[in-house]
Amino acid sequence: MMAAMYRAVTRQIEVTVEPNFVPEQSSADRSRYFWSYTIVITNSGDETVQLKTRHWIITDATGRQQEVRGEGVVGEQPTLAPGERFEYTSGVPLATASGFMTGRYQMVSESGERFEIDVPTFSLDSPDNKRVLN
Repeated sequence: MMAAMYRAVTRQIEVTVEPNFVPEQSSADRSRYFWSYTIVITNSGDETVQLKTRHWIITDATGRQQEVRGEGVVGEQPTLAPGERFEYTSGVPLATASGFMTGRYQMVSESGERFEIDVPTFSLDSPDNKRVLN
């Protein structure tokens, strides 16, 4: 099964996400489903920027939402010069076999301007989850 890739571009900063279900950290019997996701942030603009904070909204299949806010990503606040990219992998557990995540990063430019960039909404689906089309 090929992993899906999601993409968003805000102010010439591209964010791509590739989620992957992790069966060895999941257990349907315990209602625990785990995904890793790899994010690549690429600065295609002409100004150096730094990622300061993150804001995630994680929604499971029952519609239950969890919000996560914090400094940086994976313990870092990466600075990206024009043409540079930053890649990291993190993970998320859900109590259901599917769900989705969306988010934003707060950035600051060299000139001190603060702005937000979008993380594309991405789907979290376990391979054994049955799709129902309405």
